[in-house]
Amino acid sequence: MNLLIGIFTFILILVSIFMVLVVLAQKSKNDGGMGAALGGGAAEATFGAETGNVLTKATINAAIAFFVLSFLLYLGHIYVRAHSGPAEGALPTFDAAAPSQFPAPATDGVGVPGDQLPAIEAPAVSTESPQATQPVPAPAEAEPKS
Repeated sequence: MNLLIGIFTFILILVSIFMVLVVLAQKSKNDGGMGAALGGGAAEATFGAETGNVLTKATINAAIAFFVLSFLLYLGHIYVRAHSGPAEGALPTFDAAAPSQFPAPATDGVGVPGDQLPAIEAPAVSTESPQATQPVPAPAEAEPKS
Protein backbone atom coordinates (compact mmCIF):
# COMPACT_ATOMS: atom_id res chain seq x y z
CA MET A 1 0.00 0.00 0.00
CA ASN A 2 2.90 2.36 0.73
CA LEU A 3 4.13 1.84 -2.84
CA LEU A 4 0.77 2.97 -4.23
CA ILE A 5 0.77 6.00 -1.94
CA GLY A 6 4.23 6.94 -3.21
CA ILE A 7 3.19 6.53 -6.86
CA PHE A 8 -0.03 8.54 -6.37
CA THR A 9 1.92 11.27 -4.58
CA PHE A 10 4.35 11.54 -7.50
CA ILE A 11 1.45 11.68 -10.00
CA LEU A 12 -0.25 14.35 -7.85
CA ILE A 13 2.89 16.50 -7.98
CA LEU A 14 3.05 16.14 -11.78
CA VAL A 15 -0.65 17.04 -12.13
CA SER A 16 -0.12 20.07 -9.88
CA ILE A 17 2.79 21.34 -11.97
CA PHE A 18 0.83 20.74 -15.19
CA MET A 19 -2.18 22.61 -13.83
CA VAL A 20 -0.06 25.61 -12.82
CA LEU A 21 1.52 25.76 -16.27
CA VAL A 22 -1.81 25.45 -18.07
CA VAL A 23 -3.37 28.21 -15.98
CA LEU A 24 -0.40 30.49 -16.62
CA ALA A 25 -0.51 29.81 -20.36
CA GLN A 26 -4.13 30.90 -20.65
CA LYS A 27 -4.86 34.30 -22.08
CA SER A 28 -6.56 36.64 -19.67
CA LYS A 29 -9.93 38.16 -20.54
CA ASN A 30 -8.56 41.69 -20.97
CA ASP A 31 -5.48 40.62 -22.99
CA GLY A 32 -3.06 41.67 -20.29
CA GLY A 33 -1.67 40.42 -17.05
CA MET A 34 0.29 37.28 -16.33
CA GLY A 35 -1.16 35.21 -19.18
CA ALA A 36 0.18 37.59 -21.82
CA ALA A 37 3.52 37.94 -20.07
CA LEU A 38 4.07 34.18 -19.89
CA GLY A 39 3.18 33.22 -23.42
CA GLY A 40 -0.58 33.52 -23.78
CA GLY A 41 -0.13 34.45 -27.46
CA ALA A 42 2.17 31.48 -28.11
CA ALA A 43 -0.50 29.09 -26.90
CA GLU A 44 -2.94 30.60 -29.38
CA ALA A 45 -0.48 30.15 -32.21
CA THR A 46 0.12 26.53 -31.19
CA PHE A 47 -3.46 25.40 -30.65
CA GLY A 48 -5.20 27.66 -33.17
CA ALA A 49 -8.14 30.02 -32.72
CA GLU A 50 -9.87 27.77 -30.20
CA THR A 51 -7.07 28.01 -27.67
CA GLY A 52 -9.39 29.10 -24.89
CA ASN A 53 -11.46 25.94 -25.20
CA VAL A 54 -8.43 23.62 -25.25
CA LEU A 55 -6.72 25.23 -22.27
CA THR A 56 -9.99 25.51 -20.35
CA LYS A 57 -10.70 21.81 -20.85
CA ALA A 58 -7.13 20.95 -19.82
CA THR A 59 -7.52 23.05 -16.68
CA ILE A 60 -10.82 21.39 -15.78
CA ASN A 61 -9.42 17.90 -16.35
CA ALA A 62 -6.28 18.67 -14.34
CA ALA A 63 -8.37 20.06 -11.48
CA ILE A 64 -10.58 16.95 -11.44
CA ALA A 65 -7.49 14.70 -11.46
CA PHE A 66 -5.96 16.78 -8.65
CA PHE A 67 -8.99 16.44 -6.38
CA VAL A 68 -9.50 12.74 -7.13
CA LEU A 69 -5.84 11.94 -6.43
CA SER A 70 -5.89 14.03 -3.25
CA PHE A 71 -8.96 12.17 -1.99
CA LEU A 72 -7.45 8.78 -2.87
CA LEU A 73 -4.26 9.67 -0.99
CA TYR A 74 -6.35 10.73 1.99
CA LEU A 75 -8.18 7.40 2.00
CA GLY A 76 -4.91 5.52 1.53
CA HIS A 77 -3.34 7.19 4.56
CA ILE A 78 -6.43 6.40 6.65
CA TYR A 79 -6.21 2.75 5.55
CA VAL A 80 -2.51 2.52 6.40
CA ARG A 81 -3.05 4.07 9.84
CA ALA A 82 -6.02 1.83 10.64
CA HIS A 83 -4.17 -1.34 9.65
CA SER A 84 -0.80 -0.52 11.16
CA GLY A 85 0.47 -2.64 14.01
CA PRO A 86 0.80 -1.25 17.52
CA ALA A 87 4.58 -0.94 17.18
CA GLU A 88 4.54 1.23 14.06
CA GLY A 89 3.11 4.50 15.27
CA ALA A 90 1.84 4.08 18.79
CA LEU A 91 3.59 5.27 21.90
CA PRO A 92 4.68 2.60 24.38
CA THR A 93 2.47 1.97 27.39
CA PHE A 94 3.76 1.44 30.90
CA ASP A 95 1.98 0.08 33.94
CA ALA A 96 1.86 2.56 36.81
CA ALA A 97 3.51 1.50 40.08
CA ALA A 98 1.39 1.19 43.20
CA PRO A 99 1.10 4.67 44.76
CA SER A 100 1.70 3.55 48.38
CA GLN A 101 4.73 1.40 47.66
CA PHE A 102 7.24 3.94 49.05
CA PRO A 103 6.66 6.31 51.99
CA ALA A 104 6.74 10.00 51.17
CA PRO A 105 9.85 11.81 52.47
CA ALA A 106 9.45 14.55 55.05
CA THR A 107 9.70 18.01 53.57
CA ASP A 108 10.53 21.35 55.12
CA GLY A 109 7.40 22.94 53.66
CA VAL A 110 9.01 24.11 50.42
CA GLY A 111 8.93 20.79 48.63
CA VAL A 112 12.56 19.77 49.30
CA PRO A 113 13.15 16.95 51.77
CA GLY A 114 14.75 18.27 54.95
CA ASP A 115 17.60 15.77 54.94
CA GLN A 116 18.62 16.80 51.43
CA LEU A 117 19.05 20.52 52.14
CA PRO A 118 22.66 21.64 51.77
CA ALA A 119 24.33 23.34 54.70
CA ILE A 120 24.88 26.96 53.77
CA GLU A 121 27.37 29.03 55.72
CA ALA A 122 27.38 32.79 55.47
CA PRO A 123 30.65 34.21 54.13
CA ALA A 124 32.79 36.17 56.56
CA VAL A 125 32.27 39.90 56.14
CA SER A 126 35.38 42.02 56.41
CA THR A 127 35.04 45.30 58.32
CA GLU A 128 38.35 46.67 57.11
CA SER A 129 38.36 49.14 54.28
CA PRO A 130 40.16 48.05 51.13
CA GLN A 131 43.64 49.40 50.69
CA ALA A 132 43.83 52.56 48.68
CA THR A 133 45.76 52.19 45.49
CA GLN A 134 48.26 54.85 44.62
CA PRO A 135 47.79 56.51 41.24
CA VAL A 136 50.28 55.64 38.55
CA PRO A 137 52.29 58.64 37.39
CA ALA A 138 51.78 59.77 33.83
CA PRO A 139 54.66 59.04 31.44
CA ALA A 140 57.06 61.89 30.86
CA GLU A 141 56.57 63.78 27.69
CA ALA A 142 59.17 63.36 25.00
CA GLU A 143 61.47 66.28 24.44
CA PRO A 144 60.65 68.31 21.36
CA LYS A 145 63.05 67.88 18.50
CA SER A 146 64.81 71.00 17.33
